[in-house]
Amino acid sequence: MTSTTEWTTVGLVAHRAAAKQEPLHIADPLWLGGPGDGMVVGMDVSSPFDLRDRVAVVTGAGSPQGIGFATAKLMGHLGASVVLGATSSRVEQRVRELRGAGVDAACRIGDLTREQAAAELVATTVGMFGRLDILVNNAGMISTTDGEFESGTAEEMTLETWTSSLRRNLDSAFLVSKAALPSMVGHGWGRIVMVASVTGPLMAMRGDVAYSTAKAGMVGLMRALAVDAAGRGVTVNAVLPGWIATSSQTDQEKREGRLTPVGRSGTPEEVASAIAWLSSPGSSYVTGQSVVVDGGNSIAEERFIAGGAQA
Repeated sequence: MTSTTEWTTVGLVAHRAAAKQEPLHIADPLWLGGPGDGMVVGMDVSSPFDLRDRVAVVTGAGSPQGIGFATAKLMGHLGASVVLGATSSRVEQRVRELRGAGVDAACRIGDLTREQAAAELVATTVGMFGRLDILVNNAGMISTTDGEFESGTAEEMTLETWTSSLRRNLDSAFLVSKAALPSMVGHGWGRIVMVASVTGPLMAMRGDVAYSTAKAGMVGLMRALAVDAAGRGVTVNAVLPGWIATSSQTDQEKREGRLTPVGRSGTPEEVASAIAWLSSPGSSYVTGQSVVVDGGNSIAEERFIAGGAQA
């Protein structure tokens, strides 16, 4: 954990190096002034994607073809230790696969709509690795332990279904973020990335009122957290995936993917690359923002190919 004294020392080194026109070799933000001043003057980005010595928690990482596991693999490739959160024991196989690839990995099984489970995920991580630097809130949409899609129009949806969708997609992100922030703020560095969707913040699907509302809520939560944490070394951002070829993608969604300007669905790895950048040292001046990963779908007015035939 970096103390106020250590930050001040870093700041003084940066100040002296600048006066002598010497290169800097510091991967974190540079703070000038005495204790409590908190004035950031920039950072050295010679290793903008280096996650060595960082610890990441990725929720919703049980599926072998999902965005969560793709993100965990990429984080590990960039040098991070990774803790996976999931609702079923299949996540243990994901941990074995990561360890087999040389990644320092662990997992915690639990229902993250419960405050205690969210707190335990963070406590397990800090207990094992001594810190928590990166949180990817990917849990949501559908759980293997409760496989019902919570879809429907406002007229037909029950309050129970509405509440369940909001808890799975929005409450879980709030609870894990709430638990993670003290560790990040404590050592003056952190990244929180919400995996939301274009559905809700930018677009909507028929008969999907609860999911759209929850994902729009995640973006609102992201912005609120970003403002509150901005002066404490923590950034909070979101990625908004479009049609992505995960194991839960339906045939209809595959057809929709072919109608995007790019002409295909995206891959979990393509979403993971955006998440990894937002989690990196090089993204230190980006906070409160949404990165859309949808093959141009949300900007295209036309859905027909040349000649008038539908794709």
